[in-house]
Amino acid sequence: MTTSTRGAAKTPAVLVLEDGRVFRGRAYGAVGATFGEAVFSTGMTGYQETLTDPSYHRQVVVMTAPHVGNTGINDEDMESQKIWVSGYVVRDPARVPSSWRSKRTLDEELDAQGVVGISGIDTRALTRHLRERGAMRVGIFSGDAVSDEATMLAEVRRAPEMTGADLSAEVATKEAYVVPAIGEKKFTVAAVDLGIKGMTPHRMAERGIEVHVLPATASVEDVYAVAPDGVFFSNGPGDPATADHPVSVMRAVLERGTPLFGICFGNQILGRALGFGTYKLKYGHRGINQPVQDRTTGKVEVTAHNHGFAVDAPTDKVSDTPFGRAEVSHVCLNDNVVEGLQLLDKPAFSVQYHPEAAAGPHDAAYLFDRFVSLMEGQRA
Repeated sequence: MTTSTRGAAKTPAVLVLEDGRVFRGRAYGAVGATFGEAVFSTGMTGYQETLTDPSYHRQVVVMTAPHVGNTGINDEDMESQKIWVSGYVVRDPARVPSSWRSKRTLDEELDAQGVVGISGIDTRALTRHLRERGAMRVGIFSGDAVSDEATMLAEVRRAPEMTGADLSAEVATKEAYVVPAIGEKKFTVAAVDLGIKGMTPHRMAERGIEVHVLPATASVEDVYAVAPDGVFFSNGPGDPATADHPVSVMRAVLERGTPLFGICFGNQILGRALGFGTYKLKYGHRGINQPVQDRTTGKVEVTAHNHGFAVDAPTDKVSDTPFGRAEVSHVCLNDNVVEGLQLLDKPAFSVQYHPEAAAGPHDAAYLFDRFVSLMEGQRA
């Protein structure tokens, strides 16, 4: 329920968490009510890429950086065709954007797309609360949607939880499309869209890959109809425990021995395909400054993350799976969460984070080169 309004900054707004904690501030973006899972992002920049990342579907994003909106909104940094977050929480929104690429303000874009937000609250206190209590359901209410706290809390508690949510088909493309190779075409990749970001196929295209982006519902036959040299499984929202169809498709790809690369949700799909479980993190990893170690090289890289679930795989040994030996290739140095998997007997690997660097550092760009090397090796 949203209504567009100018002058929303003067409209009172209320944020209500499912455990009953309340924050009061001012409306930001559209006025109305919205619900989702409250999560926080530690990135100081890249808010436009965050907002348009389909992995944030049904989540209310709290920005830990206090000042947001400085560079406005442009038409080049969109990672999809729309804003996917359910709601947006900032402390001090910029009054005037300052960027030669800016076309409009962040407030205007949120309003135009019907995204209800709140500003002027203590986001440090809210972030610390979520770190201690864990990610939880939340509602933002402004304008006529504001009522007494008991009524708003009851509405929040009626909202669906993220655990058990099957969301990838809601954000994925409905029709297949092709991203052509830049320069000489060297390989063809079938990319299963579970919530793919626009920069991801672009990074592959830069390496001479023609990318056929397929719907989340694509069958094994659909994947191999494009005669792929490799298969890619993208990031996406929701609980990987619900993703039975992508898991079955991935197992078929593994059986054929086609080079395979997965990121984020794709990493969780690979974990399930290999027989590992998944679980929900207390408050997840979200931001562009997460330290990860590539255990195959010992290198530490600063990476972009957006995940609330993780793979439950042993980090201290090589595991036997239906597709040969597998090991954890990457770990988060903050909490030792599994951040990557690789098979030792087949050409398949995945990482939990986002190597496309949109937004974020370029430390993990080598992963696309590693995928190319697998396809070169298979062809040879």
